[in-house]
Formats: sequence, C-alpha cells, structure tokens
Amino acid sequence: MGDSDWLLPAAGLICGIVLGGAARWTHFCTLSSLERYWYADDSRGLRTWVLASAVALTGTQAMIALGWLDISETFYLDNRLSWLGAILGGLLFGLGMALVGTCSFGALVRLGSGSLRSLIVVIAIGLAALTTQRGLTGRWRMSQIEPLALDLSAFSSQSIGDLISELIGLSVSPLVALMFAIALFYWVFREPSYRCETRSIVTGTIVGLCVCFGWFATSYLGTQVYSVVPVESASFVRPPGDLLLTFIAATPIIPDYGVGLLLGVVAGSALVARASRDMHWEACDDARELGRHLLGAFFMGTGGVLAAGCTVGQGISGLSTMALSAPIVVISIYVGARTGLAWLIEGRPFAMLHSG
Repeated sequence: MGDSDWLLPAAGLICGIVLGGAARWTHFCTLSSLERYWYADDSRGLRTWVLASAVALTGTQAMIALGWLDISETFYLDNRLSWLGAILGGLLFGLGMALVGTCSFGALVRLGSGSLRSLIVVIAIGLAALTTQRGLTGRWRMSQIEPLALDLSAFSSQSIGDLISELIGLSVSPLVALMFAIALFYWVFREPSYRCETRSIVTGTIVGLCVCFGWFATSYLGTQVYSVVPVESASFVRPPGDLLLTFIAATPIIPDYGVGLLLGVVAGSALVARASRDMHWEACDDARELGRHLLGAFFMGTGGVLAAGCTVGQGISGLSTMALSAPIVVISIYVGARTGLAWLIEGRPFAMLHSG
C-alpha cells in the first residue's frame, strides 16, 4: 500500500464532481426523463440520456481502436451471460426507481442538494447490494441465478461486435459500434427542437465523456498502483456498499475509483446547488413514504447486483463496451419502471399493456 493507491479514488472524485455538477445543472434523471416521455410526450430528457450513451460508446470504442484502452478484462465482457439476472435484476431496479422517484445516481445528485430521503435511500441501496453480493440474498443468487448463465466461452467475449464478427468470420466489431453510435445520434438529433437545447446537449456530452474517462483512468492508473484494480467506469450500485465497508471495516481500506466517483457526484451536485441557491433540506413526509423509499432502495440494490449495473452502469458504461447484457438490462429496467409508474400513477400495474 502506497501513496499511488490514492490515485484512483482521487481520479474518481474529480470525475464525480464534474458528473454530479452537470447532472444537477440540468436535473439529469433517468426516471423523470422516462416519466415525461410516457406521460407528457416530452422526449428532451430521454434524448439527453441517449446522447450520453452515444458519446460514451463513441469515445470508448475510439480509444480501443487507437490502442489507448484495453477493457477486455472488464466484467461487462465476461463470457458468461447471466440472462436471468439481467432480466430479473433490471425489472427489480426499474420498479425500485419508480418507488423511490429516481435511480441510484439520481439519489446521489439529490443528496448533494440536501435530500435526507436520498441519504436513507443510498444507505439502503448499499446494504441491499452487500447482501446480494455476499449475504443471504447472495447465496440465493449463486444457487439459483448464476448456474443458469449462458456460456459464451466459444466466443472471445460477449461484446455484440465480437459475437457478430465471429459468427460471420469477418472482423466487423468497429463497424458495428460505428453503426450503433450513428443510429443513437440520429435518434437524438432527428427532433429539430432538441438541437436548440444547448444545456441538455452539453450535459449529455459531459456525462458520456465522464464514462470514457472512467475506463481510461481504471485501465491506465490501474497499472500504476500496487493492488489489482478492476477495469470499470461509472456505476452506482456497488460503490455505496463499498463506502459502507470503508467506514466499518476493522482494517483500513483505501477507497477505489467507484467510491471516489460516488463522493464526487455528491460534492459536485452540492457545489452547483449552492451556487444556484437551490440547496434545501428534505425529509420523508410520513412513515408510508419512508417505507416506499426503503422498499424501492432494496429493489434497486438487489436488482443492480443481479443485473451487474444500473441505468448508468449498464445503460451507459455497459453499453459503451457493446456488452450483450446492456440492452437486455436497459429494456428490463424500462419495463420495471413503466410498471411501477403505472401502479403509482394510474393504479394499474399492467396499464402499460393497454397504452401507447
């Protein structure tokens, strides 16, 4: 253990400040974006989210093509695809988002502006994630979910580009990534009114670049430290649990990149909220609301571990790797969130089946 071991959390902290500040600047939130899209026919927030994914995908794949980045060892590209975990975890996470009113990343942004409800949510997410990683829920995961994982060891990884390349016998991975990125950018900017949304475009670009920075930081700085460092980027399910362990562990634990990023998001959000005079304390109105938030946080922490990521972890970071699990998790999260919102707003959890 040396001073260089602090490089990763420091890099995460700096990136998190930028990420949290950008998100607070335009109230970047996955659930509110989906809610406005489904109930108000307002696609601006969703287009910003997709823009972040497109920028992250383009930047990450460009660094790989240039030889600046090697993410072959990241867990997103593992040759075992836990399809049941991706589906079930995504559904749980989406339902939890609806119950809480935001995702795990959104809760951190809200915490920075003084939301005590979000503090409870983040702690509960961390505890649920730890339980699903190594506790009672973890035993059930290992015995019932992981054995059903699809074995892709016949392929080099579960990257969509690599899978297509090996199936057709041609190296087309960069081309597949390029086509995917073009499709995302096209959908984002096909709406003329969105092209004038400068703040939203800047926010989406910053979020995507922060994900790219995470890959570069953990890939490069991981070679400069003494301990083994997983190559990862932005994700906000496991880090709350890691932060709790940092505080309660009997032996000192140096925070990793994810913990630094988490703290940076809160700090960045607080700085912007303070500068805009939008910081105020909030708490749950009653026991019923507290119970709903705790249940939603449990669903997000559990679902996030089963799915190996959240709206940012799989939807942006995972997607930037072209992992096959990413679209499965994202679709499942959307279905879970739509079901939860239909239940809360319309009183019918399956209203989504009868609406456009």
